[in-house]
Amino acid sequence: MSTLLSEQSRSEIDTWIAKYPPEQKQSAVMGALGIVQEANGGYLTTELMDAVAEYLEMAPIAVYEVATFYSMYELKPVGKHKICVCTNVSCMLCGSDDIVAHLKQKLNIGFGETSADKKFTLKEVECLGACGGAPMMQIGKTYYENLTSEKIDEILAKLA
Repeated sequence: MSTLLSEQSRSEIDTWIAKYPPEQKQSAVMGALGIVQEANGGYLTTELMDAVAEYLEMAPIAVYEVATFYSMYELKPVGKHKICVCTNVSCMLCGSDDIVAHLKQKLNIGFGETSADKKFTLKEVECLGACGGAPMMQIGKTYYENLTSEKIDEILAKLA
């Protein structure tokens, strides 16, 4: 068994595995990738994905497919704070273009980039399910809704 997965990570993955029938342990792949990503400072490496595949007894390619399909997984280092901005239809109709322009100008980065000080990574994402609070963004596990440039400045100041 791979030594890349800490005892803590394996224990957390086992909690996910227990939610599925024994012959379906591969169903825990999304939870496992999230645990491993968080333990690795916010991103996955090929070696870590291989370790997840081995632990869940599945083909590495199947793990890569999940990690590259879903936007919550990162395959390269990210800043301390990953800012996920929804640009789907509800947010777009409510001004997400202005929010994106403000963030890009304020942080001096584009989508998929990390600020020079490594504090922020900016990511465009599809619907995050908070259409009633559009425009919105997610930082960590926190949703920020009904955004304005002023609200963004306040949020970023608290994170800096």
